[in-house]
Amino acid sequence: MSVSAKETQRHPARPEPRPGVLAISAYVPGKSHAAGVDKVFKLSSNETPLGPSPKAIAAFQSAGTNLQDYPDGSSTALREAIGKAMGIDPDRIICGAGSDEILNLIAHAYVGPGDEAIHCAHGFLVYKIATLGAGGVPVVVPDREDLQMDVDAIIGAVTERTRVIFLANPNNPTGTYLPFNEVRRLHAALPPNVLLVLDAAYSEYVRRNDYETGLELALSAENVIMCRTFSKIHGLAALRIGWAVASEAVIDALNRIRGPFNMNAPAIAAGAAAILDAEHVERSIAHNDQWLSWLTTELTALGLTVTPSVGNFVLIHFPKTPGRTAAEADAFLTRRGLILRAVASYGLPDSLRMTIGTEEANRLVVQALSDFLSGAER
Repeated sequence: MSVSAKETQRHPARPEPRPGVLAISAYVPGKSHAAGVDKVFKLSSNETPLGPSPKAIAAFQSAGTNLQDYPDGSSTALREAIGKAMGIDPDRIICGAGSDEILNLIAHAYVGPGDEAIHCAHGFLVYKIATLGAGGVPVVVPDREDLQMDVDAIIGAVTERTRVIFLANPNNPTGTYLPFNEVRRLHAALPPNVLLVLDAAYSEYVRRNDYETGLELALSAENVIMCRTFSKIHGLAALRIGWAVASEAVIDALNRIRGPFNMNAPAIAAGAAAILDAEHVERSIAHNDQWLSWLTTELTALGLTVTPSVGNFVLIHFPKTPGRTAAEADAFLTRRGLILRAVASYGLPDSLRMTIGTEEANRLVVQALSDFLSGAER
């Protein structure tokens, strides 16, 4: 036998990823297109219908005249703008290419092979992906029947191998939230070596007196990090901007594995302008308040169940009756150019998630679902 033949027997025919990588189900975003439809309303990704701040657009365009230079590797202008808006020391802030990058940095910094990371059954899919990507073991905790997160179940799932708990508050795709006394109760029950990740991507939309983002807890506790995004209320999803605040030790660890130029210059400039435009944020909040309430009322009047939401989306539940299922509703809406998010991958096969859209889009969805449920055009 030749040397090359022996080598082929000992080694795979091509490079192989480490064990576990190919077992990861890649994240699949909400669909964007409807074949054969002239006008499409994309209501599948929780994007703001008001778009970004004009000031953010101007900053982005200005930064585009100097693309030959590397960006600031520390995202200084963005961190300082966030610090000014939030009253935070910029040194306690880390920025990333969307909060997705920060979630992955957390997993790679604190979760190793065999370590456990806890997330809720209907939580953001990236938590599981990040955990598996780091070689860890995802521990899934069931939610309550009302789709609220179960603090006692989370506490009960903590073991000696637990390193991270991912908690979206408010949660996507359910729209539910935990009052902050419950978050504090959870934190108080955790060993000091377990990092509590408070994912507050939708926090700006919440209008509840018993809700807090987790900022103060992240600033005062050694084992809490709060993550935020510019993709939702700030309307900068295309630029991929996220940020987080935590103890100096946690921020230092994440910066050690963060890419040296993980934020591009136009994103830094646009993000800094966006977070300081409070008037635009208030307009977005007002629009969401109006249409979240309207949609919940109208959809319920059609006989559909809507989980009470504090975000910029609603979770709509459909019966299992043939002709009225979520999958059939999704197909019906798509034919009309109304793109909602199927959430079977979140363990909710009988539901669709709808982003709060423009007045036109919101009214069209309600009319289309009325037609669907009545059997029109079927």
